Amino acid sequence: MKFTMIAAASPLALLGVPGAAFAQHRPMPGMEMPAPPEQPQAAPAKTANPAQMDHSQMNHGQMVMPDSGQAAHMRSMTGALGSYPLERESSGTAWQPDTSEHSALHVMSGDWTLMAHGTLNLVYDHQSSSRGDNKIFASGMLMGMARRPLGDGTLQFKAMLSPDPLMGKRGYPLLLAAGETANGRDRLIDRQHPHDFFMELSGSVSQNIGPKRSVFLYAGLPGEPAFGPPAFMHREAIMDSSEAPISHHWLDSTHISFGVVTAGLVLDHVKIEASRFNGREPDQHRWDIETGPLDSTAIRLSWNPLRTLSLQGSWGHFADSEQLEPGVDQKRWSASALWADEIATGWKLAGTLAWGRKTIEHHKDDAYIAEASLKHDAWTIFGRGEITENRELLDLEEHGPAFRVGKVSLGAVRDFRVAGHFSLGLGGLFAVNFVPEGLAPLYGARNPTGAMGFVRIKLD
Repeated sequence: MKFTMIAAASPLALLGVPGAAFAQHRPMPGMEMPAPPEQPQAAPAKTANPAQMDHSQMNHGQMVMPDSGQAAHMRSMTGALGSYPLERESSGTAWQPDTSEHSALHVMSGDWTLMAHGTLNLVYDHQSSSRGDNKIFASGMLMGMARRPLGDGTLQFKAMLSPDPLMGKRGYPLLLAAGETANGRDRLIDRQHPHDFFMELSGSVSQNIGPKRSVFLYAGLPGEPAFGPPAFMHREAIMDSSEAPISHHWLDSTHISFGVVTAGLVLDHVKIEASRFNGREPDQHRWDIETGPLDSTAIRLSWNPLRTLSLQGSWGHFADSEQLEPGVDQKRWSASALWADEIATGWKLAGTLAWGRKTIEHHKDDAYIAEASLKHDAWTIFGRGEITENRELLDLEEHGPAFRVGKVSLGAVRDFRVAGHFSLGLGGLFAVNFVPEGLAPLYGARNPTGAMGFVRIKLD
């Protein structure tokens, strides 16, 4: 990560050079201070290895150290919710492996650490079959964070904005995707809805209650409750893809909830948290901030047994969740495993395995997802496989029969550094969809395909 560090204290004192702190004091008027004893010449200070520093060398995510490298500073920072590596934190209060990519622009101003990163995609989308379409659209996100020490913990604010509303209320073509609405009357089918302009406006505060223990409170309007894995655009295994998963409404559609309050406890590698939130999906008005009762509940248990592995299991009760089905509640379950590690010098592999279940009235419908990416130098290869049991693929007023459908996509992107904090990427993907015989006549094929080409700009 890129950063600029400003240290007000004496560099000699910070490095522990004898006499440095003494030299900063002045004698009382009328008193002569004896000259300090001659000290032996100090050996050249060695640059500290942030990976070996304990928490006594850290100050709520800020480390007092020589400016020996931006990446070293990044590795030394702790999370906003506890005294673990910053890389563990993902969207909302979700966790990911400590070895995850976490690139951003860093600037320090007084006690505040400011961070920013973002991606803007220009995408050409082609979805085949009689239910497909073509479209050029923009997508992406811009995220900013500000944090500072507060007592024996951290205060943090986050904001995330999206250009998605510019693509229009009907979103973009995506076979086998369904959910939300463009006009308040009709369900979007074979299309991915746009995300709201305000994806997150949140604040959190944490306090340490032991060497590796903390409590925290998170609130957002909008925000992300304690349910599911990190949102798909934050998962390292698939963040380079320009398309949303068709399992979105089983696993992580709650990443934009208009009203969230989450309280949690961190016990070293374990996190327990509970949320009260507005469980209704965002409506078709994508530029505003909505409000509603905090009438839904989610509980999540997260565990990072290894630096390279992050596990979670969660449950949620979603009151009146679908705009087009007023009064119908949902219960959801989710479990996931995220893994990331360098498998050889310069080669980074990341993966996701996840399961989600939606229960609506007496129907229980499951979704499964596997994602992976391989990065080397400026190249990234990514892929995803999904299976969902979907009741929304027929244009019916109420849920129809569950169709078991699947999808496999594979893509790649090549990045070019064009400025200090900006890179330009060129990429594309190809997808094959799998539909049962009952749906094949509607699509005109058992295996309709899709493809996307994209150009992106990244701020990191």
